[in-house]
Amino acid sequence: MQLLHEEGGELRIATALSSSGAGDTQSWQASALSGKHLKLKSKEVWLQFEATNPQAVLEEAHGIAATIDLQLLWDCASDHEFAFQVIAKEYFGDTVSTPQLIGLAIALQGAPVYFRRKGRGAFMRAPFDQLQAGLAAIERKQRDLLQQEAWQLELIEGKLPDALSTQVNSLLFHPDKNSLAYKAFHGACEQTGEHPARLLMRCGALDSPLSYHHGQFIQAHFPKGEGFASDFRFTNAEYEKAIAGLPTAQVKAFSIDDAGTTEIDDALSLSPIGNGLYRLGIHIAAPGLLIQKGDRFDQVARERMSTAYFPGDKITMLPEQFVEYFSLDAGSARPAVSLYVEIDALGHRTQTPPQSALELVPIETNLRLDDWEPLVDEAFLAQENSSLPYHETLNRLWVLAQNEYQKRQEQRVKDGLRAEVLGQADPNALIRDFNFKITSPTNEIVIEPRIRGSILDTIVAECMILCNRIWGQALAEHGLPALFRTQKGWGVMRTRMQTTPSPHEGLGVEFYAWCTSPLRRYADLVNQWQLIAMIRNGVTAKMTAPFPPKDSEIMGIAADFDAVYLQYGEYQSRMERYWCLRWLAQAGLPHSIYARHLKEGMARIEPIPLHLPIPELAGHPRLTRAKIEIMEIDLLDLTAKARVLELEANSSDMSTGAEGDLPE
Repeated sequence: MQLLHEEGGELRIATALSSSGAGDTQSWQASALSGKHLKLKSKEVWLQFEATNPQAVLEEAHGIAATIDLQLLWDCASDHEFAFQVIAKEYFGDTVSTPQLIGLAIALQGAPVYFRRKGRGAFMRAPFDQLQAGLAAIERKQRDLLQQEAWQLELIEGKLPDALSTQVNSLLFHPDKNSLAYKAFHGACEQTGEHPARLLMRCGALDSPLSYHHGQFIQAHFPKGEGFASDFRFTNAEYEKAIAGLPTAQVKAFSIDDAGTTEIDDALSLSPIGNGLYRLGIHIAAPGLLIQKGDRFDQVARERMSTAYFPGDKITMLPEQFVEYFSLDAGSARPAVSLYVEIDALGHRTQTPPQSALELVPIETNLRLDDWEPLVDEAFLAQENSSLPYHETLNRLWVLAQNEYQKRQEQRVKDGLRAEVLGQADPNALIRDFNFKITSPTNEIVIEPRIRGSILDTIVAECMILCNRIWGQALAEHGLPALFRTQKGWGVMRTRMQTTPSPHEGLGVEFYAWCTSPLRRYADLVNQWQLIAMIRNGVTAKMTAPFPPKDSEIMGIAADFDAVYLQYGEYQSRMERYWCLRWLAQAGLPHSIYARHLKEGMARIEPIPLHLPIPELAGHPRLTRAKIEIMEIDLLDLTAKARVLELEANSSDMSTGAEGDLPE
């Protein structure tokens, strides 16, 4: 005997092997058509019948089910609950075969729009209005499916459907996975095996891999757009109120920055004060005088956390108006938070305590590294009667920088780290900085190495480290929470931001609070608010500072800043990799070039900051030099394939140069 039963919402046939009980309590030991052993209860069994070939019966029943006119069946059904055997006679006549009976049961089971399940083998037809709504939904679904298939076919053929032209960014970066457009797009990608961005580039909807990389970053971090609202400005009255009462400093300050720097946060001055002593001024732009905690400008700065840098462009933390009014541009007196340190003729700091002030600082000149770095070397500073300006000032600041550097190295050694060597690194060393210059609109890329440790670099770095150390210590001594940059010499996540002071072992300082870039980093802006409170209120600053001791909000800012700053840095590194690959592609492929093996088959391309896996070098010593050939570049995946052409003998003896810690 065969049993028609329900399993997982489907009707199946099994052969009864034995039974027990009777009526509603009857049960069977049965064997499914697949051979699986089953135990069936009476509530699961719809029909009992005899058949010599149950598989053939089931196949014939499915064929019959496909031919049943559901609308006619609905018309034949009564408004009351009915068994499938009863309506089978209405549809097929009194002589109903077993395959017809089972086929009709399958049709009823698979038509919930027409018929509702009411129990074992029992149904009731759906009300007319619900039937109409259900049929309309099925029709819409069929139309959508046809539209989806049409769009998918166009995408596969390399054509972007007109209806999808306004949805490119959403499809790539924040798709509605239930939408028809996404289903068509996703289906096309699956069918072709292409990356979504690559498919859109083939369709002409995305102009380059760069657009994809940048769009992905913008969507993740600047969903409202890179720019600022047109009305997001402060008035002259607000600016004048913020700087009211500030004295004008009796100094002539100058800045030292790259040619492309527009947010000039810091400047220096050096003034003789008699008896062979000098007063060093470190002047930091003061947007914290106008921006107040919680105001509209603070909200935007806190959302962005930092200016985002990447080759060829940047996205500023603050609107252009803040750069216009607060950047330490030459030609006017700009509001600043100044730190004054007394030094002697030998470039050593004296015992006179440092002083801090809020003031207007006259900016005399903005020195640009591109122009000055080639000029300012040991020979230039050794001249007794140089005609170039700032000769004596830079000479004294260079001596100070060397002294401060030496003190930090002594502390590094005490902390168990090796001392670093001050000065120009080996021009052939692997550890170098690079300038990326991109020509618009052709996007031609020039990558120029810049050796770490130049005199001007060191002067600026040491002055900023000194400023961050002294102000960090002052904030700590006044009991004010701040965003301190700390670093342990070893371990995972060794550099981090916290609200209490702790040594920065990499720099060799006991206190270190980022304070010198408030136009570009939110951490520095927060610390500037605390500094302003300290300068204005002294020992009572804890009562007036925006963030009092044990404030939980500043702890959250520390965590948020660390996370965002890391992500911005990762994007900058990714874009530098992109432009390095563009540099190689620009030279034409295949392209031969030299590389140095680092470890485990990873090599560094010599002229540019690019690391590539070259498995052929895995068994060779570190720093083995090889001539390689770049054969293929993928700017979307940011990968390249290379092979070794020849090895250079005795090439693993090269020094790596000094890596060093940049002021963080």
